Amino acid sequence: MFLLGIDYLSALATALASLLSALLLLAVSRQLWTLAWNVTRDRDSKLPLPKGSMGWPLLGETLHWMVQMLARVFSHAALDSYIPGTQRLVRSRVQAWCRQGAPLAVYPAAKALTFCIAIRILLGLRAADHQLDHLSCIFEQLMENIFSLPLDIPFSGLRKGIKARNALHDYLEKAITEKLQLGDPSACPDALDLMLTGARENGKEPSLQELKESAVELIFAAFSTTASACTSLVLLLLQHSQVLAKARQELRQHGLIRRCQCDRDAAGHGPCEKRAGGVSHGNPRLAAGEDVARDSNCPPAPGNPARSKEWPQTRTGQHPSFAQAQGNGHLQSPPFGSQGAACPEAAAAAAGTEPGGGCEDCQRSLSLEVLLRLRYLDCVIKEVLRLLPPVSGGYRTALQTFELNGCQIPKGWNIIYSIRDTQETAAVYLNPDRFDPDRFGPERDESKAGRFNYLPFGGGVRSCIGKELARVILKTLAIELISSAHWDLASASYPSMQTVPVVHPVDGLKVRFRRLNDKEKCK
Repeated sequence: MFLLGIDYLSALATALASLLSALLLLAVSRQLWTLAWNVTRDRDSKLPLPKGSMGWPLLGETLHWMVQMLARVFSHAALDSYIPGTQRLVRSRVQAWCRQGAPLAVYPAAKALTFCIAIRILLGLRAADHQLDHLSCIFEQLMENIFSLPLDIPFSGLRKGIKARNALHDYLEKAITEKLQLGDPSACPDALDLMLTGARENGKEPSLQELKESAVELIFAAFSTTASACTSLVLLLLQHSQVLAKARQELRQHGLIRRCQCDRDAAGHGPCEKRAGGVSHGNPRLAAGEDVARDSNCPPAPGNPARSKEWPQTRTGQHPSFAQAQGNGHLQSPPFGSQGAACPEAAAAAAGTEPGGGCEDCQRSLSLEVLLRLRYLDCVIKEVLRLLPPVSGGYRTALQTFELNGCQIPKGWNIIYSIRDTQETAAVYLNPDRFDPDRFGPERDESKAGRFNYLPFGGGVRSCIGKELARVILKTLAIELISSAHWDLASASYPSMQTVPVVHPVDGLKVRFRRLNDKEKCK
């Protein structure tokens, strides 16, 4: 018994000694860390360093990785080619939300939507719904551990992140190889096509590993931050009915909200023809495809010459034919833009047969030109991103010593800037806590008062390369929701917002969606 007591005391003393040694080592490390930062001060500047500590070794460092993608992936022409597929996918999801009836958690649904856009539209990969759900979970695990400590030990965040990345790479390797070997000439052009073509034009054949890494970066660009912004859009429009009504009025003025023609009588006549009095009275002019008086909310009939002018068809794209995978893990493709068949999805949209989309005559196809005309909707999107930016801040490296609040920031220092604080406290914004899209209207445009007062996508040459894609997705979702859906809060009160890793409601924002009837559309 006495010996057991001695062993217990010895073990306790050893544990305490180990703990004290670790604390002493940590304290010494912090002092050396601070000394190292002090040595970097600019001796030519008389200003002091900022107050405060320099953090802890390792804990104060953050993973920096460079997203290198060809600019053509997010060019005007490329974005325009993504819109038809994006619109059909968004429309289908919105209709499913409306049919659900039960409360829907918007944030998870938005993440599922943006992930699907990234896989099917951007990358052009064939993935079943159950595969998308599984891949989405894997990618979320990767995102949750992307800022973990650099400790590659069992059960660590880094180990989990590496496991998720490897699983994602395994799927992408098979899917990309299959996509390129099939060389479907009828498929729509996508970001992978453009990256392959751009590399080939520069005399480089990308390896399969490079394509996998680029694909992950594209998914990253379209996933969590865009889903965060989509959720914030739904929340803020729910809280501000007057803004929703004004945006709906703009869509109506541009012919983006119209009565559905799918309800036809026994003779096959839609409400537009019946109101015009053409077909129901045997009007030969309408049968011949000539223009007749119509309800302003109804499109011209299919085959009408006016249709091609006022109601453009869905834009079709062309796809380069691919050579089969070459040896040594390199892949080749002919130049983008070679002749090929029209997209089957676009053809289906033009024919009014896209899945879940209803009659194409009842929905106007979107394009970048159409989106750019919606000035108030653009203000709404900007204000959503100002008030609830998905990312709290960013990182930069000081290229030269500069002064900030009477202190020097030496060349070479890593700097964190706050997007949220900047957009909430900038003096140029009148009532910055208020959701006011008109602040970006032509009469005020408060953001023009300074260069870096509005930076939801960062600023300078290192701003987010996928920002225009994010705006396209946000505007497309806004149009489909505003033109066809009504939503109410399904919880007792509005949820609080969590800011890490991106801004999102703690409960996912539970709402009930339902379809608008024709009377509500015309209000």
